[in-house]
Amino acid sequence: MTNAIIADLEKRYTAKRYDATKRVPKEDLAVIYDAMVLSPSSINSQPWKFIVIESDEAKQRLHDSYANKFQFNQPHAKTASHTILFAYNPKYTREDYAKVVDQGIIDGRTKPEDRESAFGGYAFVDLNTDEAGNNAAWTKSQTYLALGNTMHTLARLGIDSTPMEGVDSEMLGQIFAKELDGYVCEVALAFGYHHSDEDYNAKLPKSRLNIDQVLQVL
Repeated sequence: MTNAIIADLEKRYTAKRYDATKRVPKEDLAVIYDAMVLSPSSINSQPWKFIVIESDEAKQRLHDSYANKFQFNQPHAKTASHTILFAYNPKYTREDYAKVVDQGIIDGRTKPEDRESAFGGYAFVDLNTDEAGNNAAWTKSQTYLALGNTMHTLARLGIDSTPMEGVDSEMLGQIFAKELDGYVCEVALAFGYHHSDEDYNAKLPKSRLNIDQVLQVL
């Protein structure tokens, strides 16, 4: 199939080593950040925070978070151009959703007089919230929508990436406590440009199950 989208996805892969001398230009970063904000989420809840690791100081902090485990991902902390911590709110509340509703009024999506009825969508949150107010499984799922959207955006821009569930959530919660402010990060995305000599995965052919094994049209 000849299509720009398919070409992007055929070309992308998970980078294993980055060239520390190369940085993503500001104009591409602007596109990436806007795409992240435009990511979809159930009831437009947006229960996330995107923390971008860019400075040397932040990269050192990220590097330090691998002290106890997942050291195989530690090199990316300093060699990737950037890393994004995808964090979710484990206790998303009506007050959190009110920010979404009020922004919808500002943007002209909701009429001011319809503000209260706009909270009807919050029923989906209630369905996924336990007696302690925890809805982490639901909010974490929304965050993965943003992760996938960001990965495709990077592929479109010709930028390499590495999705990482191999992060120490507890250590990140301590080292980035101020930035996370109660949110939880269990997945991150390193991106930049692969090392032409050291990234073994760049030269391997892409392998996926055949379409008839995973896709059924009824």
